[in-house]
Amino acid sequence: MKFKNPFKRKVTDQTAGAGYRFFLGSSSSGKRVNERSAMQMTAVYSCVRILSEAVASLPLHIYEQEDGQSKKATDHPLFFLLHDEPNPEMTSFVFRETLMTHLLLWGNAYAQIIRNGKGEVVALYPLMPDRMKVDRDENGQLYYEYQVSTADPKVNPAGTVRLAPEDVLHVPGLGFDGLVGYSPIATAKNSIGMAIACEEYGAKFFAHGAAPSGVLEHPGVLKDPSKLRDSWQATFGGSANSGKVAVLEEGVKYTPISIDPQQAQFLETRKFQINEIARIFRVPPHMVGDLEKSSFSNIEQQSLEFVKYTLDPWVSRWEQAMTKILLTPEEKKKYTIKFNVDGLLRGDYQSRMNGYAIARQNGWMSANDIRRLEEMDPIPEEAGGDLYLVNGNMLPLQQAGSFYSGKEEDDEVLEMDQEQDESGNGDSNGNQDSVPERHNRRRNLV
Repeated sequence: MKFKNPFKRKVTDQTAGAGYRFFLGSSSSGKRVNERSAMQMTAVYSCVRILSEAVASLPLHIYEQEDGQSKKATDHPLFFLLHDEPNPEMTSFVFRETLMTHLLLWGNAYAQIIRNGKGEVVALYPLMPDRMKVDRDENGQLYYEYQVSTADPKVNPAGTVRLAPEDVLHVPGLGFDGLVGYSPIATAKNSIGMAIACEEYGAKFFAHGAAPSGVLEHPGVLKDPSKLRDSWQATFGGSANSGKVAVLEEGVKYTPISIDPQQAQFLETRKFQINEIARIFRVPPHMVGDLEKSSFSNIEQQSLEFVKYTLDPWVSRWEQAMTKILLTPEEKKKYTIKFNVDGLLRGDYQSRMNGYAIARQNGWMSANDIRRLEEMDPIPEEAGGDLYLVNGNMLPLQQAGSFYSGKEEDDEVLEMDQEQDESGNGDSNGNQDSVPERHNRRRNLV
């Protein structure tokens, strides 16, 4: 089928990424995995909390570009919404934390944009991603269809609300079509399902693991075997009864058959699954409590790598999604929306001070520039707080040989004065200056 304009072709089916939910369901371990059950895993909960709180705690500002300089656009209506309160019901921290949690679990974050009569953004409200469907109409245009719940403030009689793309702030995660992201929980359900199975096995081991545990053998025939089993379980079952001494009567023999968890590498498996989940979210193991391979010499570098390779991509997704939908085409030429990650990139105290010293001595930071980064009060301008200083023995490149050039001229002057002394000629009055005096006088003239 041919199209005159490939960018205006008619598409009637749904987006390629809209059917990602087929990934969800039972995992190979037999455990059903979804976004909510995955949060019961401590490793998943920890990774989601670390990333969502990190993004929520970063300063978020809208900047205005003017005369080649960038300054905070505090008068822009979006500044208050993004930095303080996106809606009357929640703070900016809670709003971003909620959306980032959605993004990490479902692979997409949605927020409804409320505009006034002028088209200006006046509020942003989070939307649940599991109730959102991204599709195309008969003309191939994207639309968002949201399933309304009875818990929502206003219930649509039809049960669904269709929203235009300009009315939805959509931050997609990794996907196949660039429009809808895939759920990390769904794509990694087998790893998470195995971790859930290991945790459940450990819990059941302590809940039902009689110590000792095995087979009860009776030399005769029991009329009610369940009565003996229940009596044994009530007396020796559970972690609270672990270590009790068993007294056997009537020739009853106990044969342990259970496998020690350590022999079955149970603990090693659980530890590996924690690292596996941390790998899914690209979180350093030391941030989820695994300090086995961390030390004082490398843990700071791991934290910096977390900002650079883990947090920065998420921050870029947020920034570009907000810039795309919240700013008009004219505003995009003048304004930018940026997170400030400088605070997370700060090294230890000694490293910062060494860096500040180099910047101060080379003249590209003033005392007040340094104090602002350290959140200290500025030095008054009359006291020199805004002065930019350089080392006194540094010269421009074109004057690099001036010292040696001047020395050669001085040597020539000294040689001429010595010849004058030998000939006995002085000045017009017959006065004879000493060689150093004539040398200094001549040097000043030169």
